[in-house]
Amino acid sequence: MLERRAVPTSPALTLAQAMTILDAVRGELERTGQGAAAAVVDAHGELIAFLRTDSCPLPPITIAQNKAFTAARERCATRDLGVRSRTEGFPLTYFGDPRYVGWGGGLPIIVGGQVVGGVGVSGLPEDEDVRIATLGLAALG
Repeated sequence: MLERRAVPTSPALTLAQAMTILDAVRGELERTGQGAAAAVVDAHGELIAFLRTDSCPLPPITIAQNKAFTAARERCATRDLGVRSRTEGFPLTYFGDPRYVGWGGGLPIIVGGQVVGGVGVSGLPEDEDVRIATLGLAALG
C-alpha cells in the first residue's frame, strides 16, 4: 500500500487580502483625485483583483498588471529590476515574456517571509505609482 504524504503548502494570497490592498489604493486615488489602475496577482503572476478608476487612460490597465506580474515572478520591486537591467546591460526581453517591465510601481507581496503575489500601480508619475503601491501594501499590516 502506498503511504499518503501531506502535500507541502505555502502561504497564498487571498481575495480578501487583495481587496484590502486595492481598497487602500482606491482610497488614496479618490483622496488625491488621480486616475490610475492597480492590479494584485498571485505568486505566479496570475490576476486576483483589479482596479481602474473612472479617469484612468487605457495604457495603465495593461501596465499595472504587467508590473504586478513582474514583481511577483522576480520577487523584487519592478523599479529595482529596471535599474539592474540598465546598469548590468541585460534587456528585460531576456526573460522571454513581454509582460516583464522595469518601471517603478510593481512590488512583491510578502506574507510570512514568502512572496505570495505582487501589486502594480500605473497611470501616474513613476514615484507616485511606487508611493501608492507601497501604501496599498501597508494596508495588509
